[in-house]
Amino acid sequence: MQIKIKCPAKINLTLKVGKLRPDGFHPIESAMQAISLFDYLTITLMPKGITLSGDSLEIPYDETNLAYKAAKLFCEAVGTMQGVAIDIQKNIPICAGLAGGSADAAGVLYGLNKLNNEPLSTPELLELCQKLGSDLNFCLTGAKQLATGRGELLEEMPYGYFDLVLVLPKNLKISAREAYCRFDELSEISTMPNDLEFALLPHYKELQTLHALGLQMSGSGPAYFIKEKNLPLSLRHILGENFKIFEGLKTVNHGVIETFD
Repeated sequence: MQIKIKCPAKINLTLKVGKLRPDGFHPIESAMQAISLFDYLTITLMPKGITLSGDSLEIPYDETNLAYKAAKLFCEAVGTMQGVAIDIQKNIPICAGLAGGSADAAGVLYGLNKLNNEPLSTPELLELCQKLGSDLNFCLTGAKQLATGRGELLEEMPYGYFDLVLVLPKNLKISAREAYCRFDELSEISTMPNDLEFALLPHYKELQTLHALGLQMSGSGPAYFIKEKNLPLSLRHILGENFKIFEGLKTVNHGVIETFD
């Protein structure tokens, strides 16, 4: 049996961060929005074992991949020894603040639940999601939601359609760990919608360029977005060849879903 899952990226319309908690996490309050940039998973039930494959040279295809961890956690949760093969078509940039890895892991949980005749309810899937990471609950359900706690507590927000363009430096990746460490080093209060952008901005000229052009950073960066269908030619001319541009994107009103494309 096989299923194909479409996994949307997310952007943070706002991201306010609190002081580090005793458990090692930061409390956040973030308006998150799913967008039409997708990874695709092909999930196939096998006699035994967990195997990963894909088209990207930037991610591991072993037990360190969050998608692998999601498959292992699901099998343990439902008590099955059945194996699974997961092929990842990677379109969401990694280490970009777009939750690509979290989206894939949520897609694995969703897809395996479908393939096994839905032994777990949505609340039970959400419990598994929050064991794997802070963004997975949102990635599972998507649309537009206010995330609090460490990101696992969600409240639906009114959905609004808009076009957007993503722009990110070609040769820069920023881990969430680095972004939050920079935040912890701050001696002043953020004045931006995204507190992590405020923390990272002094350290990277590429981010300063995008900020000066009126774009806003998503999550822990370095992806930025602007609410336009296409990037204005004036901005494209300034950015030159050192930035990757994703045009023609839009908001979507769903999380991970089965697809027949």
